[in-house]
Amino acid sequence: MSNISVVINTLNEEKNLPRVLSSIKGFADEIVVVDMKSDDNTQAIAKSAGAEVYLHEPTGYVEPARNFAIAKAKSEWVLILDADEEIGPELKSALKKIVGNPLGDYYALPRKNIIFNKWMKHSRWWPDYNIRFFKKGSVSWSEVIHSVPMTVGTGMDLEALEENAIVHYHYSSLEQYITRLNRYTTQHSKVLSNDGYNFKWQHLIQKPVSEFLSRYFQGEGYKDGVHGLALSSLQAFSELVLYLKLWEIDKFKPSEVGLKNVLNEIKESEKSLNYWQADTLIKNGGGVGQRIKRKFKLP
Repeated sequence: MSNISVVINTLNEEKNLPRVLSSIKGFADEIVVVDMKSDDNTQAIAKSAGAEVYLHEPTGYVEPARNFAIAKAKSEWVLILDADEEIGPELKSALKKIVGNPLGDYYALPRKNIIFNKWMKHSRWWPDYNIRFFKKGSVSWSEVIHSVPMTVGTGMDLEALEENAIVHYHYSSLEQYITRLNRYTTQHSKVLSNDGYNFKWQHLIQKPVSEFLSRYFQGEGYKDGVHGLALSSLQAFSELVLYLKLWEIDKFKPSEVGLKNVLNEIKESEKSLNYWQADTLIKNGGGVGQRIKRKFKLP
């Protein structure tokens, strides 16, 4: 039995696939590509690189095909990569050392997310730990979109250093971001609805505001410049779309919300904004006035 199988799920990835395959050349003892019936050259590219190629029905997102792909791997250890990722020599060396002397059954690896041509070092995009390297049988996925994998045994985190990171070429354009946003929010809304979520108009204010504040202030997105501001705003918009789609599932049920009630929700959001504004200014050398505002929770 070989030591490491690299598993890649694909759908129309002819542009990205050569890069990830090149990055694992000479590292993987086996490459398993599970393709969701691409209509481009994805399968041919995978086969030319020596990968074992299997087909899976298109599902709209990767999780349902992950366990199928892992089951096809023959090695003791499995590395999960996406087609828009790659790994460098330091990470390959670190993973080989783990195989030679494992301290755990599964490992969470940091990801270096390149978004709109910039490595996002803040905004909750780093270190972006994902369980991607594991002994076969210790990790599996549910079929829920963006679900946390189920694990058996002992887990470890590889240190959050750039050289230990999977490089993820995440979003290269606004069109790509919005296309994925539309697909992901549709799937996520179905999951929440099936879990019994009932639409609340308050969430149209609370959820986007909370998402923006958590990324831009708590996640220090302001340190990422205009990228941090733009992506925090886009993530907030994604939350708005998600909860609007839940309203759509509820047949756009009418509700009298009342101007006063909306204004009260906005005031509550302002309290959170004022807190994070003061907190951020204090961390970055803000004045005494901001400290007093924070202490007494003043607007």
